[in-house]
Amino acid sequence: MDITGDSGRLLSKLMSAASRRADVIANNIANQSTPGFKRGTLAFEELLASEMKRGGADLLSILPERQTDFITASKANGNNVQMELEVNAMNENRLLYETYAAIMAGRMELVRASIDERG
Repeated sequence: MDITGDSGRLLSKLMSAASRRADVIANNIANQSTPGFKRGTLAFEELLASEMKRGGADLLSILPERQTDFITASKANGNNVQMELEVNAMNENRLLYETYAAIMAGRMELVRASIDERG
């Protein structure tokens, strides 16, 4: 029996994407001095929004995509990691994860309350 449904699975995928995004950001920071390194990003929420605008019904089939940032200006050594961007991305991602976790906790509390009512 699946008590979370599609919305619960989507929420779980959102949390997983935020976790993967944290890894991408950490990799960017670790390579901030590596010549020629191009920073990475992880798109997921944008892909979901695009699919929703197109009227797509199967949001669970969307997968996070790691992308390489060729737009941000590079330093003389070809590296385009900027600590300010990474710190901002890290803070935004943390807030997203905390929001998803709070929603998940609320959903689980409703399930628990429902079970307690029956018992």
